[in-house]
Amino acid sequence: MNTEPTEAIRFDTKIAVILREDLEPWQRLNVTAFLVSGLGTQVPEVIGDPYEDGDGVRYLPMFRQPVLVFEATKETLTAAHARVLSRALPRAVFTSDLFTTGNDRDNRAAVRAVRTAELDLVGLAVYGPKNAVDKVIKGSRMHP
Repeated sequence: MNTEPTEAIRFDTKIAVILREDLEPWQRLNVTAFLVSGLGTQVPEVIGDPYEDGDGVRYLPMFRQPVLVFEATKETLTAAHARVLSRALPRAVFTSDLFTTGNDRDNRAAVRAVRTAELDLVGLAVYGPKNAVDKVIKGSRMHP
């Protein structure tokens, strides 16, 4: 018997990922996975409870709310990055340089080697109050 509440759950927060529109399909998936992993590790309130199937097999917890994926031009993504920094919201970045590295150490070094205004962004993840996230992602469109 299911004892879970059945009323609709509404969130006053939003998880959004913006991808640069010129990425290949495999890159879109890879960038999205990397970006949201950053949010999950640093913003514990976005993670729900562990899962369990009908036979009692347990699974890892996942986000407690939907992740909305958007796409944007390079210019719109750069503007979103500036807005997320000005609002000091939790964020993760993925730059084009990370496609040429193969591990976390080299990824971090590649980002560290470039000044903020010169990052060649291909993806950005952000979490925060809905209205603040909506202002950050302004100009982007839902991913098809």
